[in-house]
Amino acid sequence: MNIALFAYSRQGCVTARRVLACFPEDSVHPYTMERFEEPGFGSIQRPARDFYGPLFQANQALIFISSVGLAVREIAPHLRSKATDPAVIVLDELGHFVIPVLSGHIGGANDMAKKIAESLGSAPVITTATDINGRFSVDAWATKQNCALSSLSAAKAVSAAVLEGDVPLCTPFPIVTALPKGLCLGNSGKVGILLDWKKASPFETTLRLTPKILHLGIGCRKGTPKEAISGAVEAVLSENQIDRKAVKCCASIDLKAQEAGLLDFCREAGLPVEFYSAEQLNAVPGDFTPSAFVRSVTGVDNVCERAALLGAETFIIKKTARDGVTVALAAEHWEVSF
Repeated sequence: MNIALFAYSRQGCVTARRVLACFPEDSVHPYTMERFEEPGFGSIQRPARDFYGPLFQANQALIFISSVGLAVREIAPHLRSKATDPAVIVLDELGHFVIPVLSGHIGGANDMAKKIAESLGSAPVITTATDINGRFSVDAWATKQNCALSSLSAAKAVSAAVLEGDVPLCTPFPIVTALPKGLCLGNSGKVGILLDWKKASPFETTLRLTPKILHLGIGCRKGTPKEAISGAVEAVLSENQIDRKAVKCCASIDLKAQEAGLLDFCREAGLPVEFYSAEQLNAVPGDFTPSAFVRSVTGVDNVCERAALLGAETFIIKKTARDGVTVALAAEHWEVSF
């Protein structure tokens, strides 16, 4: 994680060094006023908008050792969305109180504040309603579980409903822990949560939480353009009502490692791609759709299915061919734990 840390007094710099020790595995860059500069600290520059703006965009968290008012004034021009804004945390210069100010759930500011407070022996000042009432926080849980939120407005509706009563959760995944306060099992109602890779709306207002656990196996003819690959993938996802956000990665045979169309598709889709040898693919156990032609060219009877299943657990979609492209999907093992 990239973190920017700001101190505005000599005592603030002392506290900043204590905060630095809380994040030994993260990349933390401390800054202070020019007149207080000491080894390891950068200089806070003016104009403020030009200085804080790039740091607001480039870091996952900003920590201010200052008054809350100072921090709010510096970040205010750069606020965009709770889905993308970084965590912002404020400590007083003596480190008595740790206050998450922005992105408490999705950005993780609440958890960071608790971590700092535990290390410094401080008091975390948590103000989000679900936390102080001991109710389920859907956006915080989704972030920790790497689940995509379908809608911020639906997430807001769920958070409001959780404070009034239990919200129904519908999922095909095994639930291996007790449900937290604020959730119950159900598949109908005014507001509810669907935890699945499928696109569906069982509730009047449905918040879909989509775990990123699907492996996309792709085979293609030499010279296949990215448009054909993209079209085949999108058609398969659409026909099977699969949320695009559930796709974690792509995979194929190493003969396609320099295939421009496939590489361009993966880059534009923001998906990492893994290439496997014929030996690795042939070693994957399971029942596959064989092709004598594919075996004669690649040395393996099926590329897309075997590539999808390597590193995953269960087939979701077996080989589907479109315009010289073959597509298969497999899912990793996944359980619901609170």
